[in-house]
Amino acid sequence: MLRLSKLTDYAVVVLTRLARDGAAPAAPVQTALSLAGDTGIAEPTVAKVLKILAHAGLVEGVRGPRGGYRLTRSLVSVPLSDVIVAIDGPIALTACVDGGSGMCEAEAICPVRGRWDPVNDAIRRALSGITLADLASPPRRPVSSAAIHALAE
Repeated sequence: MLRLSKLTDYAVVVLTRLARDGAAPAAPVQTALSLAGDTGIAEPTVAKVLKILAHAGLVEGVRGPRGGYRLTRSLVSVPLSDVIVAIDGPIALTACVDGGSGMCEAEAICPVRGRWDPVNDAIRRALSGITLADLASPPRRPVSSAAIHALAE
């Protein structure tokens, strides 16, 4: 099963919460403590996530007595892939992609070596096409079959 880490999930939650108060970079800053209270994520975890996101340039720290963190750009310009790469590293289903070498004992005799690259590229493209704004917006209600039938008439 392909699964993102909890830290990546937390990062998405923290970033969408940071955006709630306004568009970056004019938004007010939030502290790790206030974000923890707003999200229900433990403060040490929020602080860890913010440090990683700051290192990746997705948030910026503001020093001083009213310091904290804020987004560096709006959610609509942050693809989900940027968050995943910032927290979990490169997006790939297998270790033997993108010129990787020495990660597998069977790489010298592997019949599918290099064949995963198109799969990984497709996943990267799909995740790059989804922004944090997409995730922050309310879920769309599925169209009922009755509504589809009514439109067809």
